[in-house]
Amino acid sequence: MAQFKVYRNLDAATRTMTPYLLDVQSDLLSDLSTRVVAPLRLAAHYSGKTMATLMPGFSVDGQEVIALIQQLAAVPPRAIGAEVAVTTAVARVESLPGTVP
Repeated sequence: MAQFKVYRNLDAATRTMTPYLLDVQSDLLSDLSTRVVAPLRLAAHYSGKTMATLMPGFSVDGQEVIALIQQLAAVPPRAIGAEVAVTTAVARVESLPGTVP
C-alpha cells in the first residue's frame, strides 16, 4: 500500500455511501500495522456543505467523491480492498459544485 492511492472500502456497513478509501499515510511509516485513510464519500450521498480545502472533491472510477479528511482513521490493512486508482495530492483535486472555498 502506498500514499495517495485509492482502495475499495471493504466495510459492508459503510461502503454503499463510502466505496473508497484514500491512503494518506506516509510510506515512511509502512512498518506500522495500520494505514491512515480518509473515507471517500460519494458526492451524491453528502448533503452538507463542503470546504474545498479540507474536503476536496475528485473523480474515482467515473464517480464524484468527496474526501472526508475530518474523518481520518487508522485501519488494519485487512479492512482495505483492492487498489482502484492513483492520484496526486494536487493534480487530481477539483472543486465540486456547492463547495465553500
